[in-house]
Amino acid sequence: MEKNFHQWLEEQETLLLSPYATRTAASRGREIPMEPSPLRGEFQRDRDRIIHCQSFRRLMYKTQVFLAPAGDHYRTRLTHTLEVTQIARTMARALRLNEDLVEAAALGHDLGHTPFGHAGEDALRKCYAPDFAHYRQSLRVVEKLEKDGKGLNLCWEVRDAIVNHTGKSVAATPEGQLIKFADRIAYINHDIDDAIRAGILNKEDIPRELTEILGDTHSGRINTMVTSVVEASADSKIISMMPDVQKATDDLRAFLFENVYLNPRAKTEEVKAKDVVCTLFDYYVKHPEGLPERYRRRIGSESGETVERAVADFISGMTDRYAIEVYEAKYVPRVWRGLQE
Repeated sequence: MEKNFHQWLEEQETLLLSPYATRTAASRGREIPMEPSPLRGEFQRDRDRIIHCQSFRRLMYKTQVFLAPAGDHYRTRLTHTLEVTQIARTMARALRLNEDLVEAAALGHDLGHTPFGHAGEDALRKCYAPDFAHYRQSLRVVEKLEKDGKGLNLCWEVRDAIVNHTGKSVAATPEGQLIKFADRIAYINHDIDDAIRAGILNKEDIPRELTEILGDTHSGRINTMVTSVVEASADSKIISMMPDVQKATDDLRAFLFENVYLNPRAKTEEVKAKDVVCTLFDYYVKHPEGLPERYRRRIGSESGETVERAVADFISGMTDRYAIEVYEAKYVPRVWRGLQE
């Protein structure tokens, strides 16, 4: 059964995938070798490990753009992740890339994101280390922190895609490169949607020269961007976007930074959020005995990790509401009512 399944999988990938796609059989493997699964390929197993891990569940209560929004329809880090995954799989199928690898990488790309979105990330850069970054923390989560410190033992290609999903770095596989485009396509468009819902942006505010290229609806823009990536990347091992759409996408992102991401109305609580993160960081550095045991035992262990590293791991894994609860428990006095008459 086991041999037959993996033989069938290799045959299917040879038959269906692009010459530039990553074959499961060609994976550089895991740091700790495992026996093959009788029913799943290696990238499928990575996807399942990510979906079932604690860090994935916590994404439900982590900020995307709007901190702890009262409405039910604003994106969270989890819904963002699911949208990235859907967009990435659509492009992967059209390009005949390895969808299992794409799905695993997309689901895992933000596992290390801090509470309060990029505000929390900025706070940890200030109070912990200037080079702290959520994409490196995501890699650390899957390699060192999940499963009580054992990590998820993911394939090299998935880990490479996770750590290279943003910025100027480039993933080694076309599937990994695809995640960067899917991430940007997803957040640009759903952040416009959320900003309009919040009354921070009007549909008419988006420059006309951009809507003429990209479209003037949520689905229209996504379709234009996705189609552009597929057209530009066909028959190539390098993922890219058609030049005119790439420029319009970059200009739209710059528009969002000016009108949404840096808008005082959208960021009214960010100063408080950063203060929560830095205050908790300072507290636990001074009181490491208050850390959960799985973080405490990493301090001074064979890995040689510092108190500050353990505290940064603990805080970056917090959800928004848990960080607020811990902060309130330690710094907000409770009302003393005395004896009831």
